[in-house]
Amino acid sequence: MNLECVVPIPADGPKVHPVRGMAMEGSAAGAPGAGAGRSGSPGSGTTPTLAELTTFHVGGEIGTYVEAQTEAEFIDAIRAADAAEAPLLVLGGGSNILPADEPFEGVVVRDMRRGIEGSADSTCVGALITAPAGQPWDELVAHTIQEEWMGIEALSGIPGTVGAAPIQNVGAYGQEVAETLSNIRVYDRLAGRTRLFAMGELQLGYRDSLLKRSLRDPEAGGGRIWGPTGRWVVLEVSFQMRLASLSRPIAYGELARKLDVELGDRANSREVREAVLELRRGKGMVLDPADHDSWSAGSFFTNPILSDDDAAHLPLDAPRYPVTDHTKIASIAGAPVVVEGKVKTSAAWLIQHAGFPKGFALPGSRAALSSKHVLALTNRGGATGAELRELRDHIVAGVEDAFGITLVPEPVIL
Repeated sequence: MNLECVVPIPADGPKVHPVRGMAMEGSAAGAPGAGAGRSGSPGSGTTPTLAELTTFHVGGEIGTYVEAQTEAEFIDAIRAADAAEAPLLVLGGGSNILPADEPFEGVVVRDMRRGIEGSADSTCVGALITAPAGQPWDELVAHTIQEEWMGIEALSGIPGTVGAAPIQNVGAYGQEVAETLSNIRVYDRLAGRTRLFAMGELQLGYRDSLLKRSLRDPEAGGGRIWGPTGRWVVLEVSFQMRLASLSRPIAYGELARKLDVELGDRANSREVREAVLELRRGKGMVLDPADHDSWSAGSFFTNPILSDDDAAHLPLDAPRYPVTDHTKIASIAGAPVVVEGKVKTSAAWLIQHAGFPKGFALPGSRAALSSKHVLALTNRGGATGAELRELRDHIVAGVEDAFGITLVPEPVIL
């Protein structure tokens, strides 16, 4: 095992692409490499559209587009947008956003930094891994498995970047980022400075955090609503992991069956990764340009969490799962703490039993439920953001009529 691993971060100059004359005081708009117009692909020197930057493949033109190559450039672009009172969208992999068809008359900033720094101590703390917000998530997962650092192997194949992981408290197949997160460093847009958040300060919950709530909740955002990018912009994330070639205890029935193990057993982390990737491919949840089922934001709705009283009104055959707190795990063999008085049910089950089968589409629409998984809204080719919103609204209304439960979208909706 390599006990010290540092992957260098590129330090090229910034790429800034303003169009339609938006002025950004203090920005690098006049830096070499700035361009105008539209591009068929990101990074070619002209401005891409949001359709080119998102996995839904929808979205309009961008007012000002910045690719930050260093942390200083990243923060400068955010400060310049805020100084100009321009709408700000910090974009990672574009896999958790449903853009509008109209132009985004603001600033889109992408953190282009890459790199993984990890140190391992077999006698003490295990492995401490730090990565910038722009680092592709699945590359980080693969790297930790290669180094035999245990804890995020079941999160393989999730598109997007490291910066989104603590905002969403990303989770899948029985694991959540909360189990391994140590701390994050952020830029505070309200205070105008960087700060460190310990894991316990992030108020992590099921697909939720203080950072995520600051987008729409003025109480969380320091008295204001921030919009598509919240008060705190993630700069880098640190994880604490155990040294092991075996996974955390398998906590998801479908994955246990795929691995032919019992729930609570541990398996080789490489085998867990391959099993998860195979399961995700079977649901259209691994990005593939040729597979329109992957032209999506993954699971579009979160699983509803109900009080015991509300859960009592569910049909008898509706799934019921305990609500667990993944921030409270005593050991690698321990299970997350169960939250009393709460029950989680399946959004996919509710959608299907409200009358929406796989592949459902409204008449004439190019947006449809995935042919592999009812929880994913997909672009079948040429769909608009408006068509996807119409499908979302139709599904939400149908489930509410059938069960009295309002589904909550997981992606950011522009």
